[in-house]
Amino acid sequence: MKITVKVGTSTLTHKTGRLDIRRVESLCKVLSDVKNAGHEVVLVSSGAIGMGVGKLNMSSKPQDMPTKQAAAAVGQCELMYVYDKLFAGYNHTVAQILVTGEDLDSEIRHANFTNTLNRLLELGALPVINENDTISTDEIAVGDNDTLGALVAASVEADLYLVLTDIDGLYTADPRHDETAKLIREVREITREMLEGAGGGGTMLSTGGMATKLQAARISMDAGIDMVIVSGSDPAIIYDVLDGKPAGTRFIGRTDR
Repeated sequence: MKITVKVGTSTLTHKTGRLDIRRVESLCKVLSDVKNAGHEVVLVSSGAIGMGVGKLNMSSKPQDMPTKQAAAAVGQCELMYVYDKLFAGYNHTVAQILVTGEDLDSEIRHANFTNTLNRLLELGALPVINENDTISTDEIAVGDNDTLGALVAASVEADLYLVLTDIDGLYTADPRHDETAKLIREVREITREMLEGAGGGGTMLSTGGMATKLQAARISMDAGIDMVIVSGSDPAIIYDVLDGKPAGTRFIGRTDR
C-alpha cells in the first residue's frame, strides 16, 4: 500500500512552537514500522515556520512575509535534522523535497516532481515534503499543507491519504464550543453545509483548519483516494486506520474517476 501522511504544526509542536519531542519520536517510530511492514510512505510535514518561531524565541507567528520566510528557513533546518536523526535510528533514509504552487501547476515541473518522488520510493527512501516557505509568496503558494498533501497523494496515486491533526475528525459542529457535536465517521460527498460550517483557520502557529481539510478531501476523493482525518495526539492511531478499525473520519474516494 502507498500512503501519504500529512502532519500539522499543532501535532509536531507545543503551543510555544518548540518541538513536541515525545510525539515526534512516536510518529517516526510508527511510520518506520509501517515501512518495515512493506508499505510505501510519503510524509507531508508542516512545522517549519512554527519551529522557526520557537527557535528564534518569537512570541507569536510573524505576520509579514520576510519574517515568515526567515522563520521557515530556520525551522526547516531543525525539522529535517530531527527527521533524519529519528528515522535513521530505524534504518530508514529520508529525502527532503520543497515545492511551490508553480511546481505543481506547471506540467513539466509537476512531471519532474512526480518522477523524482516515485524514484525515491523505488529506492526505499521516505520523502518528506513541505511547501518552500522561504520563497513562496501569495502568488505562487499552494496555500496550506492539507491541500499539498492531497495533491501529492494524487501525484503518486496513493492508496490512502492520512491527515494527522488536532481534532478527531469532522464533527456535526465545533466540539470545542458545542457539547452536542457528533463525530461523522464516513463522508461520501462534500456538501455546501459542511463547507459553510467548517469555519476559519487553525491554531496560532498553523495555517490550516477544517475548511482546508474539506478542500483537500474533495481533491483526494476526486482522485479516487480515501482520505482519513484523525487526531495526531497518539500516532499509534495510524495502526488502527491501516487495520480498518473505526478511527476519525473517512472520506470515500470516487470509484468512477
